[in-house]
Amino acid sequence: MAMIEFKGSHFEREVILWGVRWYVAYPISYRNLEEMLKERGVEVDHSTLNRWVVKYSSQLEQAFVRRKRAVGTSLRMGETYVKVKGKWKYLYRAVDKDGQTIDFLLTAQRDKKAASRFLTKAIRYQGVPEKITIDKSGANAAAIEGYNTAGNPEIELRQIKYLNNIVEQDHRAVKRIIRPMLGFRSFRSAQNTLAGIEIMHMIRKGQLQDRGDLTPAQQFYALAA
Repeated sequence: MAMIEFKGSHFEREVILWGVRWYVAYPISYRNLEEMLKERGVEVDHSTLNRWVVKYSSQLEQAFVRRKRAVGTSLRMGETYVKVKGKWKYLYRAVDKDGQTIDFLLTAQRDKKAASRFLTKAIRYQGVPEKITIDKSGANAAAIEGYNTAGNPEIELRQIKYLNNIVEQDHRAVKRIIRPMLGFRSFRSAQNTLAGIEIMHMIRKGQLQDRGDLTPAQQFYALAA
């Protein structure tokens, strides 16, 4: 397993990981984080903190995927809104019936093509689910039906809104962290930052293998080892 590379930085590995984790774990702004680190004797500009989060969150996500616990085969799938450069984009997410995160994907559109991309990504990493529950979204239904008619293993489709409340509730935990950010400046920044937020959210839900007695913070830092 390749280690995450921190060479070339003016700051120690531990300081960088503090900054990344605090930002994706708590509802704070980069200027809030800059002040917090300054109180601990670390002088770092908020723009540098942004670069850390964007650069390292995607690498930490790759490390997490390799160590993620198995999830259930009954999915609840939905999407929520995220503002990027002043425009709404769409964060597709799915959890199993126990609330464990299956996968997530930020897309520019909310249509069958976007839903199909998310479904394909989730299946690639988590396997084919037995059933997927959605709300009344026609795009999501079309994506699942399209998958079934392409000669793939049949997925049972259920459109029952109250059964999908679990994923709607799970959206809120992610949106609570995003709210103080007041939108993202680029799609890449949004994509990578959301990856960090989702990692921390999954760690708190106990989705990392072999976590032992480590705290959620220690589990996050261990991903960089």
